[in-house]
Amino acid sequence: MLMMASLESTKMAEADFHNVSHGEFNTTLFTTLAISTKLVLPTPEKPIIPVQTGVQAQQEEQSSGMSIFFSLLVLGICIILVHLLIKYRLHFLPESVAVVSLGILMGAVIKIIESQKLANWKEEEMFRPNTFFLVLLPPIIFESGYSLHKGNFFQNIGSITLFAVFGTAISAFIVGGGIYFLGQADVIYKLTMTDSFAFGSLISAVDPVATIAIFNALNVDPVLNMLVFGESILNDAVSIVLTNTAEGLNRGNMADVSSWQTFLQALAYFLKMFFGSAALGTLTGLISALVLKHLDLRKTPSLEFGMMIIFAYLPYGLSEGISLSGIMAILFSGIVMSHYTHHNLSPVTQILMQQTLRTVAFMCETCVFAFLGLSIFSFPHKFEISFVIWCIVLVLLGRAVNIFPLSYLLNFFRDHKITPKMMYIMWFSGLRGAIPYALSLHLELEPIEKRQLIGTTTIIIVLFTILILGGGTMPLIRLIDIEDSKARRRSKKDVNLSKTEKMGNTIESEHLSELTEEEYEAQYIRQHNLKGFMWLDAKYLNPFFTRRLTREDLHHGRIQMKTLTNKWYEEVRQGPSGSEDDEQELL
Repeated sequence: MLMMASLESTKMAEADFHNVSHGEFNTTLFTTLAISTKLVLPTPEKPIIPVQTGVQAQQEEQSSGMSIFFSLLVLGICIILVHLLIKYRLHFLPESVAVVSLGILMGAVIKIIESQKLANWKEEEMFRPNTFFLVLLPPIIFESGYSLHKGNFFQNIGSITLFAVFGTAISAFIVGGGIYFLGQADVIYKLTMTDSFAFGSLISAVDPVATIAIFNALNVDPVLNMLVFGESILNDAVSIVLTNTAEGLNRGNMADVSSWQTFLQALAYFLKMFFGSAALGTLTGLISALVLKHLDLRKTPSLEFGMMIIFAYLPYGLSEGISLSGIMAILFSGIVMSHYTHHNLSPVTQILMQQTLRTVAFMCETCVFAFLGLSIFSFPHKFEISFVIWCIVLVLLGRAVNIFPLSYLLNFFRDHKITPKMMYIMWFSGLRGAIPYALSLHLELEPIEKRQLIGTTTIIIVLFTILILGGGTMPLIRLIDIEDSKARRRSKKDVNLSKTEKMGNTIESEHLSELTEEEYEAQYIRQHNLKGFMWLDAKYLNPFFTRRLTREDLHHGRIQMKTLTNKWYEEVRQGPSGSEDDEQELL
C-alpha cells in the first residue's frame, strides 16, 4: 500500500512538472531548494573525535601543561609589573599600555630564543580566539555589568544604542568602502568588495576590555564615561553581524538574493542577537534572584557563593550554544544580578563576590593585553606600509563621521548636552582590542597572503590605538580640561591611572557606601513621585525579587561579620611576625 501511494504521488508530481513553464520552474526550484535547505534536510551529525590514548594522550597532556605553565608565568610577570607601577607611583602610565608593551618585549625575547633553537614555545604563545571568547572575556564583561552604575546607563540608553548601532554601521561602511575604492585605484592592496566590508566591520568593534581599562582609571564626566563604555559593550553585536553578513556574501550564500533582502536578513539577525541575548541574560538574572531569595543559603556562604558563580557564567554558555551574543547576555545578567540578587546574599558573600569578580577580571584583562603583545610574533606577517597607513586614516575618519554628526543630532533631544570636548574624547577613545583581532582570525580568506595581510594590519591598528591613543588619553584630558569638577580640584600629583590601586582603595568603605546609597534611594522613593520603570521597580519588582530582611537576619549578619573579623584579628596577633606595634597599627 505504501509503495502504491508513493508511485501515484510520483506520477502526479511528474504531470505537474510538465505543466510548469521554464520561468516558473526556476522560481519553484529556487523556492523548493531554499525551503528544503532550511526545513527538510536533517542536520549533519557532528564527527566523533576519537579519544587519544597512549603516547598521543601523554603528548597532549604535556602540551596542555606547558600552555598552562606559560600562561601563568606571563600572568605572574605582569602582576609584578603592575605592583612596580603602584610601588614607584608611575600613575601616569595605564596598566593596559604597560602590559601590552611587556608582552611585545617578551615576544621578542622568545623569538630570539627560538632562533637560537634553545626552545620552541610557538604553540604556547599563540593567541587562541576560542580561549579569548569562552574563558577570558566573560568575567570581564560580567564584572563590568555587576559594578555598573545602572542609573547612568539606562538614562543614556537611547544615545548609547544610536552610537552602537548606526555609528558602528557608519564606521564599517566608511572603512570598507574606502579600502575597496583605494584598491580599485591601485593605491593599496586590492581586496574584493565583500572582503573590504568584512574587514571594515571587524575593525569597527570598539573593544570594551581596552576602553574599560583606560576609563575606569580616569575621573571624567560620568555621562562621558557611560557613553563610551555603553557603546563599546553594545557595538560588538553590530560588528559581529556585519562581519558575518559580509562573510555570507563572500561564500556566495546570498548570490541570488537582492541587496534589500540582504539588508532585511542582516537586520533580523541583529535584532535576534540584541534582544534575544538581552532577554536571556535578564531572565537568568531574575531566576537567580528568585532562587537565592527562597533558597536560604545565607548561613552557608560557600554554597551561596558557588550558586552565584554558576548563575554568572550560565547565560554566556547558553547564549553561545544557541547562536546568540554571549557578551550581551552576560552583561545584562550582571546588571540584573547586581540590582536584585546581590541584596539576597549574606554580607560575607556580598563582599566576597565583589572582590572575587575584581580579581578574576583583572587577571583576565592582564592575560588579554599580554597575549596581544605576544601575538605580534605568533604567526607569519604580510606587511604593506601603504595599506596600514590608509587603514589607520580610514579608521580615524570613520570614527569621526560616527561620533560628531550623531552627537550633534542627539543634542536636540538631550537635557545633558554632549559638549564638543566630550565628542573629541569619544572620538579619541575609540580603542580596539582583542575582539577585532580574534574576528580577523576567523575570516575565510584566500589566498593565504590576503589572510596574513588582514591579520597583520588588524594587530597593528589594535596596538596603535592602545599604545598611542590609550597612552595619550590622560594628557589629552588634562589638555582640554574635561575632568569631573571634584577631580579638577586635585593637583596633578594625585592623578592615578592605576585601575588596580584605585579598586584597592575602595575595598574598606565599599560595603558601607552601598548601604548608604540604598538608604538614600529609599528616602528618594518616599519623597518623590516616581514614574515609569522606576515606579514599577520600587513598587512591585524590587519587593518581589529581593528578600525583606528581618531583625533576626540583620542580627545574624552582624554576628557573622564580627566573628570573621575577630578570627582574622586573632590569627594576625598570633602570627610569627605579629608585634605590639603591628597590633596598635591595626587598631
